[in-house]
Parts: sequence; structure tokens; C-alpha cells
Amino acid sequence: MNADDSGTAEPTEMGYDVGENEALGAGSSSGLASEMTRRFARIDAIRAEGGEPYPYRFDRTHTLAEIRAEHGDLEPGTETGTHVAVAGRVLLIRDGGKLIFATMRDRSAEIQLFVSKAVVGDEPFGEFRQLDLGDWVGVHGIVMTTRKGELSIKVDRFELLSKAVRPLPDKWRGLTDTDTRFRQRYADLIVNEQARRAFQIRHAMISSFRRTLDSHDFIEVETPVLHMEAGGAHARPFVTHHNTLDMPMVLRIALELHLKRLIVGGFERVYEIGRVFRNEGISTRHNPEFTMMELYWAFGDYSEVMAITEELLRNAAQDATGSMVIDVNGTSVDLATPFRRARMIDLIEEQIGVAVHPSMPLDDARLLADEHGVKVNTAWGTGKIIEELFEATAEADLVQPTFVTGHPVEISPLARVDRNDPFLTERFELFVGGREIANGYSELNDPREQRARFEDEQSARDAGDDEAGRVDEDYLRALEYGMPPTGGLGVGMDRVAMLLAGTNSIKEVILFPTLRPEVF
Repeated sequence: MNADDSGTAEPTEMGYDVGENEALGAGSSSGLASEMTRRFARIDAIRAEGGEPYPYRFDRTHTLAEIRAEHGDLEPGTETGTHVAVAGRVLLIRDGGKLIFATMRDRSAEIQLFVSKAVVGDEPFGEFRQLDLGDWVGVHGIVMTTRKGELSIKVDRFELLSKAVRPLPDKWRGLTDTDTRFRQRYADLIVNEQARRAFQIRHAMISSFRRTLDSHDFIEVETPVLHMEAGGAHARPFVTHHNTLDMPMVLRIALELHLKRLIVGGFERVYEIGRVFRNEGISTRHNPEFTMMELYWAFGDYSEVMAITEELLRNAAQDATGSMVIDVNGTSVDLATPFRRARMIDLIEEQIGVAVHPSMPLDDARLLADEHGVKVNTAWGTGKIIEELFEATAEADLVQPTFVTGHPVEISPLARVDRNDPFLTERFELFVGGREIANGYSELNDPREQRARFEDEQSARDAGDDEAGRVDEDYLRALEYGMPPTGGLGVGMDRVAMLLAGTNSIKEVILFPTLRPEVF
């Protein structure tokens, strides 16, 4: 801030900084109450003088980023003839006597406001002095640079657009309590540049996905959120009730089965980006509602799907961060390098030194699980135990992009059997940074085999597996009309955002994550 450009004594900062609990109302601070009382009184005074602290609109001519783009190369001490109207939140105010310097920010950028008493007049200058940090203002003025080269707006008039009655969090510390940050995201976004960056990356990533899929002639669709049966994944659903039809329904746990119905209908290349809901635990990797992208590609198999998965991630990294090289917990990961492909059973053998296969005796699989600290459910078969062994021994080491292939049939009820091994499937999961990012496979399109798989799922559910699926008769009927060879893909968009933003918590890339109720 070039406040000393005024040539006056060192200015003092205006505003009211409070601790985090006070600023956010987490306690009954007398300091906060007093400050809010003062600001409410200011609102009353503005109205008593015939003003309006919350006007209906403001017509701006430029965003702050546009001004920086057009005038970023001005020489120091330059005053243009360009008159602009801009709007934003006041983040910093410094009083230099007959000059006030303030920092304004809109969605796109920040800029300095240069407010001269000689230009705006005594009364408006006094009113500007009564602004508080956090107030929204609309400003009219000339684009200029100070003697030190700070791009500024020389204000000739301004208006209050919204009076902030609650003080901003401390400008130096921001919000230090993570639960408060997620619960009051609006305050977090005001003071936390990293939070704003994460959501800008998320937006750019999703836009990139759409551009890539559009370039491959995919059609974007929307499918129902309310389902008769939960299908397309192993997960517990949220259950609700439709009053008019007087019937239970569930929130979708995946997008898959309706999208594949559209392949049956002839769409050929189709995708959806949408919310799915799983009634499960909350952790750094899991939120009960999250965003999935699923695509289905007729006439291909999982090899085409792996190729487009690489393309999607590379384009998203480039578009969102400007590079295909990302940092994962201090390790450099180059997404431009072809991704490794390895079977799940081979990765387990690399870790434990023992060959495993879904055809091995169940008792042998249970012994291996016990040796490696994996708890086994009595309803599990060898294939499920192999998956648990993989998660316990191999998953965390997959930092570099790796397609894990060859999942057991038992854990892949919608995937085709591997053409070379009847105990495995043509399925893959993509891992980066030890996290699953995507899941895809050659889609099972034989209605009789699909029925048998569904019936196995139903049996597992009847035996106590709450995450197992049921027999979906309508989906089976769709398959009986004929679904062409198809490859499918599901991508956890929140996890991709985590990867590109360089964060280890899913809450950092979901604007309003699920939290326990707040106690007021």
C-alpha cells in the first residue's frame, strides 16, 4: 500500500480487528456487541439523513481485473482520462490526513482507492472516513498510478452499497479454526486467498472436463436424483419418502444405471456431472454428498476409457493450474507421462511377496488377511478379501498415476469378465497420491449374466452386507433391448480438485461440507 505517496505523515489504519470468536459470533464478547451496536447506529444515522445503506443496484463499467488488464503498464505518476465505475468490498483503509488510501476487492482482483478531500469535498470525505472494513462500496473515478506506481482509482464520488455490521476476521491470522472456516465459508472466502484459489481451480477443472468431452462429441444429460433402488455402487443410501406416491425412495449413490439406459436408447456417447449421496462416514476423503462425472462410450471398452481419463486429467491440470506437473505432498507428479498400468493382484504381491488370486481357497485368503491386519467379514469371498488386502498394503504407495486393473468379479458386479481370466474383470481404478480418483470398466451388457450378478448382490445383502445392491428389474429390461459394447468411467470431481489444488482435505474443495449442527 503506497499511502506515503500523499506526502503526509505515516497514516494509521482504520477499522476494528477482533479475535476469531468475536468476529464470527462464537462467543458473547462485549467487544463484538459494542462494535455491532456502533455500526447499527451508523446505519440509523445514514437513514435519518435521507440515505440508504442498502441500495437496490449499482451500475459498474469495469471489473477490477479488466482495469488491471487495460492499465497494468501505466508509468508511475500517470493520470489517465479513463473514467470508471467499480464496486467491491473495502479490506483496508489508511488515513493520511487530507488523503485516504483504501484497498477494494471484487471477485476478480484488488485495487487501491485514492480519495482526496480536495476532489470529493469535505462532507463526502468525512463519510468515507466513516466506512468500516467489510463495507461494500461503489466508486466512480479516474484510473491513475501513484508516484510509486500503484494502480489506483482517483475517486470523485462513491456510495455505500452494503453496510457490514459484523467485523471481518483478523486480517493477519484469518480463521485459524478449521471447523469455523468450513461452517462459515462466507467469512473464510473474504480473508483466505488459498480458499478462493481452491474454488477457482475447481471451476476451471469442471469447465475443462466439459470442453474435453464436448470435443469428443459426448452429450451432457441430467438423470434423476430420486431412485427406486440404489444401484451403480457399493454404498448405503439416504432414504426418503415420496408423499404423493406414498412410497420410499433413495437419493442416488451413482449416476451409472440411468446413463447406461441412455446408451441402450442410442445416445452412444453420454456424460453427466452431478451430485451423488452416500450415507457413510465423514473424513478428509469422504463427504456424504459429492460430485461425480460419469461417461459411457458405445463401441469401446476400458482401453478407450483409460485413454480419455488421462486426457481429461492432463487438460484439467493445464487449464486449472497452467501446468501438467503438480505437487503431491512434496512429490512432483508429471501428468504428461503415460500412466502406469498394473493388476491389483500383482501390486499386492509386490508388497507382501505372496501371489494372490480370486481362485485361491477362501481359507488361504483369510489367513493372509489376518497376517496383514485386515479384519474379515464372514460374508466375504476371496475377491473381497483381495480388495481389502490391496487397500491395506498397496494403495497408499500409489503416488504416481497408476491404473489398477483386474479387479475380482466379486467386487465388480457391473463390469465385464476379463477376456483372458474368468476370475477377474476388465476394470480399472486410477490412483494418484495414494487416492482413488476414477473408476472405469468394460460394461457388462449380457442381461442374463447381469441378472446373476445382481442376484449375488442380493444374496450378500440378505446375509447382512448393507452396501450390497439389489436386483434392478427395469435395468435388466433395458439390457434385454440390447446395449452395444460400452466403456464407462466415473471420476470423483472433488478428489481431482483436491489433487490440483494441493490439499489433503475434501472439505477444502466443497464450499459447504457436511458438519455436525452448530450450537448457538
